[in-house]
Amino acid sequence: MQSDQNGDPDVICDVVIPCRDEALALPGVLADLPLGFRAIVVDNGSTDGTAEVAAEIGATVVTEPRPGYGAAVHRGMLATTTEFVAVLDGDGSMTARDLPRLLAAVRSGEATMAIGWRRPVGRGVWPWHARMGTKVLAWWLRKRSDFPIHDLAPMRVCRREDLLALDVQDRRFGYPLELMIKASAAGWTIHESRIDYRRRAAGTHSKVSGSARGTARVIRDFAKVMR
Repeated sequence: MQSDQNGDPDVICDVVIPCRDEALALPGVLADLPLGFRAIVVDNGSTDGTAEVAAEIGATVVTEPRPGYGAAVHRGMLATTTEFVAVLDGDGSMTARDLPRLLAAVRSGEATMAIGWRRPVGRGVWPWHARMGTKVLAWWLRKRSDFPIHDLAPMRVCRREDLLALDVQDRRFGYPLELMIKASAAGWTIHESRIDYRRRAAGTHSKVSGSARGTARVIRDFAKVMR
């Protein structure tokens, strides 16, 4: 087993978990982490004690004061020390138990990046406007560059050096789209694996699809990246 740069032989992959007010979800999210995966929780302006909950459970906690998904993910990546890195939402809608098979596809050389392709479990899990928007953007990427994706990698695994070399600049919701555009241009190979997409943890609220304002912000950020 390959150790991380700090010499821990039990850690294979650091998992960046960007969070804003996910205190109620984190216990379940972190409980699902398999052996060899280390959580790096990025507190992105929480007011509900997210950082304290994560620290009590044993996660590494870093703070990113600049609001935005991309800002949180980038801050988390700078805190990683393993060869392989993953990103996972902190709202409980996906389980870290799916990470080992994504990691296996990258470690074996099958793919430069492995991503989860969401499969909704139950009605109303994935609002229609958010699901349709994702489908349209994935179709646009396939048509534009023959990049074989069907989702915008809400869960993903790749090598740390590969990701940092892409130099993704967006610090808001456009980060995943810019990542895919640059990965395609760099000739990355992709492995998609179906993952269950569940209702987010009770008491938490989506910053993206939970309101018209959130959806509008995402559209604006994506439009900037697509120019």
